[in-house]
Amino acid sequence: MSTDDRTPLREQFLIDHGWGAADVEALPADASFRRYFRLTDGDRRALLMDSPPDKEDIRPYAKIDKHLIGLGLSAPRIEALDERGGFAVIEDFGNDTFNRLIANGVDEQPLYALAVDTLATLHKHPDAANVQIPAYDLELLMREVVEFTDWYYPARFGAPIEDNARAQFVTAWETVIGNLPDAPQTLVLRDFHVDNLMRLGNRDGVTACGILDFQDAVLGHAAYDLVSLLEDARRDISDHMAVTMRARYQDQMPHLSNTDFDAWYAVLGAQRHTKVAGRFARILLRDGNPSYLKHIPRVMRLLVRQLNDPALAPVKDWFDAHLPDPLGPLPDSLTDAL
Repeated sequence: MSTDDRTPLREQFLIDHGWGAADVEALPADASFRRYFRLTDGDRRALLMDSPPDKEDIRPYAKIDKHLIGLGLSAPRIEALDERGGFAVIEDFGNDTFNRLIANGVDEQPLYALAVDTLATLHKHPDAANVQIPAYDLELLMREVVEFTDWYYPARFGAPIEDNARAQFVTAWETVIGNLPDAPQTLVLRDFHVDNLMRLGNRDGVTACGILDFQDAVLGHAAYDLVSLLEDARRDISDHMAVTMRARYQDQMPHLSNTDFDAWYAVLGAQRHTKVAGRFARILLRDGNPSYLKHIPRVMRLLVRQLNDPALAPVKDWFDAHLPDPLGPLPDSLTDAL
């Protein structure tokens, strides 16, 4: 059943859960198969999440949502849920994403400080990792990182990568990740950035930070979400802001070794940027959506900077051999799509 064919199912779900008379407004789509609708019924407001079961399993979202709320953080409360059908009525946090507030002139420093404090609160919680979800292990990290060779590389050069070059890429990344020091696991939300954070004016402290899009959460290293926030694929962040906020986070986490954390931060940052470049190319080539292509130059700049860290030497050697000009212009075949 296609997404459009789900209209009767959505309507019946709303009727069954007391929202049949609500005005329904479709919200802009993102890069996933999920769709969101704003529900208004008199003084009542909520969001309808439509997550087609054959495309996006709604159960991980519901599990992590409950877990975050149990940890004392602000995730949208679920009012009604149909796991089999892939529908949920959830709390409406409004429109004040951090990114929208910053674009409208709100000082970004307090917003980033709130986001960092929220992350530190999550990662310090003794029950943060007490949830049954996948681990961010070598297999998953590698499955993500090869999106670069499988999508970005062909998009850049107009031909698939040779098997030997791809194998060397895999070996380099396996070496780098395998050399990382042991570290405790925590809850990694995987998409923690200003587009997925909302300021909730009626709440105090870290509960004023509304958290969205956490259905892909895993158990992994704490550095990943900090990288997501401070090395954002979608917007520029000053070096001063990034350094200040990274120090703010680490000051709240004295039990973490700074040396070990720095190594994980560099490697996971490079892994994320490599993955994201591949994924943005995939969204264009496979899904016909060019909207993320404009962010690739920023992502590649962030990647090149991380590759200068000694921990990433094998991966840098691969780039020097196979993509010596990673900041070079994208081919016309791609930029014409913008």
